Amino acid sequence: MKIIVLADTHMPRMSKKLPEALRSGLKGAGLIIHAGDWRTADLYYELQQYGRVEGVSGNVDGPDIKQLVPEKKLLIIEGFKIGIVHGHGKRLTTEKRALAAFDGEKPDVIVFGHSHIPSLSYTDETLLFNPGSPTDKRRQPRYSYGVITIGEELKAEHIFFDSKE
Repeated sequence: MKIIVLADTHMPRMSKKLPEALRSGLKGAGLIIHAGDWRTADLYYELQQYGRVEGVSGNVDGPDIKQLVPEKKLLIIEGFKIGIVHGHGKRLTTEKRALAAFDGEKPDVIVFGHSHIPSLSYTDETLLFNPGSPTDKRRQPRYSYGVITIGEELKAEHIFFDSKE
C-alpha cells in the first residue's frame, strides 16, 4: 500500500493549489495522511478526490477542520500502528511532543508536522516521520511530502521538489 503523507499545507494562504509534484504523487495512493495545519476544510475535500483521507488538526486549523478530524489519531493499517499528531505545544521539541502523545501506545510510526522540517529517525523501535511541507518550506532548501510504503515491512521516504506550482 502506498500512503502519501502531508503536513503544514497552510492552504490557501501559502498556495492556492496543490503543487504538480504532489498531485502527481497522489495518483494511486491507497491512503492520504495529513498531520495538521491544513488551514481550511477545502483541502480535506480536495484530497478525497485522490483517495481515503485520514488526518489530525494543527494549531492554525479552524473549527471546520476540527469538526472533521481529531487532534490525535492511531490507525492500524495492514497490521502496522500509525500514530498521527501535529506536534505543537509548549515545552520540549516538536519530535518529543509527538512521542509523548503516544506514550504507552507503541506505534510503529508516528507521523507529525508543525516544524516544516522533513525528518526521518528512529527512537527505540518507533519511526518518527515528518514529511515537511509541500507549500511552505520556510528555511528548508526544497518543498517536500512523504511516502510510506507498506508491504512485509513499513518503509518511509521523502519526496523533494523545487516548485510549489
